Amino acid sequence: MAMDRNRKYRQMAARGKYQRLYTYLCSLPNHEWRASFREIERVIGFDLPMSARLYRPWWSNESSGGSHTQSRAWTAAGWKTAEVDVDAETVTFRRKPPEAAYRPNLDQVWPVHSAGAWPEGLSLSRKDAYL
Repeated sequence: MAMDRNRKYRQMAARGKYQRLYTYLCSLPNHEWRASFREIERVIGFDLPMSARLYRPWWSNESSGGSHTQSRAWTAAGWKTAEVDVDAETVTFRRKPPEAAYRPNLDQVWPVHSAGAWPEGLSLSRKDAYL
């Protein structure tokens, strides 16, 4: 179910207003991209809103399912904003580390159950096993 939700989230980002940013970030081979607001505008093909230039929270990272289309674009692409300088009009995007694969604790999956004591007379010696 979570996998289906993540796939739908990426599809929304790929069709949204900031789809070019999503596509661009997906294509980058490196793990960090420091860009000016002008560079981002060249990528997306339109001017950023005034709120992006005035308010640092516009650049905040939202978890999956957030309502801000700009954050959805970089989050779904596997990136996050790391450094934002509104005065210098620059932002640094960093690729998020891949989520660690779920590794269950063996004791949870295969719990240890006591079988009780050894039956009297049972031996595990080689001599007893082959006679």
